[in-house]
Amino acid sequence: MGFEKEASSSSHGLEPIPTEETPLVPKSQPLSSQPKTFANVFIAIVGAGVLGLPYTFKRTGWLFGVLMIFAVAALTYHSMMLLVYTRRKLESFRGFGFTKIASFGDLGFTVCGPIGRFTVDAVIVLTQAGFCVGYLIFIANTLAFVFNSNTCTNLTQQILGFKPKTFYIWGCFPFQLGLNSIPTLTHLAPLSIFADVVDIGAMGVVMIEDVLIFMKQMPVVEAFRGLSVFFYGVGVSIYSFEGVGMVLPLESETKDKEKFGKVLGLSMASIALMYGGFGVLGYFAFGEETKDIITTNFGQGLVSKLVQLGLCVNLFFTFPLMMNPVYEVVERRVSDGMYCLWLRWVVVLGVSLVAMLVPNFTDFLSLVGSSVCCALGFVLPALFHLLVFKEEMGWRGIVSDVILVVLGVLLGVSGTWYTLSEIFAEQV
Repeated sequence: MGFEKEASSSSHGLEPIPTEETPLVPKSQPLSSQPKTFANVFIAIVGAGVLGLPYTFKRTGWLFGVLMIFAVAALTYHSMMLLVYTRRKLESFRGFGFTKIASFGDLGFTVCGPIGRFTVDAVIVLTQAGFCVGYLIFIANTLAFVFNSNTCTNLTQQILGFKPKTFYIWGCFPFQLGLNSIPTLTHLAPLSIFADVVDIGAMGVVMIEDVLIFMKQMPVVEAFRGLSVFFYGVGVSIYSFEGVGMVLPLESETKDKEKFGKVLGLSMASIALMYGGFGVLGYFAFGEETKDIITTNFGQGLVSKLVQLGLCVNLFFTFPLMMNPVYEVVERRVSDGMYCLWLRWVVVLGVSLVAMLVPNFTDFLSLVGSSVCCALGFVLPALFHLLVFKEEMGWRGIVSDVILVVLGVLLGVSGTWYTLSEIFAEQV
């Protein structure tokens, strides 16, 4: 095959260079059954983005929002499978000098050399750090709403001389320094399980509350708001499906790899249904009063406070898990892959400072989704697949990959421009 020569030349550096060989995400030895793979995909994808969907549906219209969710889910699934097919193809060349491709970064290095590794690393750092910025914004705004008056959430009052959001972010900071000092994912596993249980329970309660409120209030809702908010909605939808970078490790840990695509498709369809239901119920419950974080729409009752605090706990303990790929990239490039405490603390400080400067939770989701998530989710998978399979694909396959690359670039550039314009307009 024509690619064999190119592959060999681009992969020979994987073995002698430890800093490039280090996998982005560590692999565990036990293989996962189909139900466990389904659960792992669910955990890897579902995150804070779901909490901004009701507000997004208010901006776009509920029907338009649902259609965007399912369209993005389908494209994300397709892109994930492109990564899986590309990795399988390259690993079939193992006799030509290939080593095991454990992560997205390994795949980028194998296909494009150091520039491929650097590009993937940069996008993953920006994406994962962006997710964590969103977590801190949610935690701070929610705590301000639960423990202070509604005016505090608008940053009009001071707490010990600090704006409410700033106060709570600084309050989380020392605890996050401790959690992010834990060197391995193994020690964080119990926190991950606890956080996921809390998250699923809290989301279930929120949806039940939405139904009860809708039956009482029956607010006016709209199905379609026009194309002017298309890029905003797409950005949030892309952000919500945040697990593209985890698909290769998940596929590696699957016992029956031939059925991985089927399990992944079922997982994505289930998540899309849950996202659509969560967004629609939230918007239907509060109509035009829907806020950027849906939990701030609930009253100050005990159940409401427990749900909101539960979601805060979930994101608080998820933060170090989501930052782990960032640390692996940064430590590999700055400290030769060795654990570096001060470097982790500097990264946590940087993420916290960015969170203090971002005014709106859902606007930030749209910005991250439109920019780096488009590159990670659509552009790079299609590009890598095209480079590996170009000599054996028909024109339809080539056109499909090219269209996905162009679509990802257009959505990324246009969505980023639109969201930044919206953010600056709000500040003025």
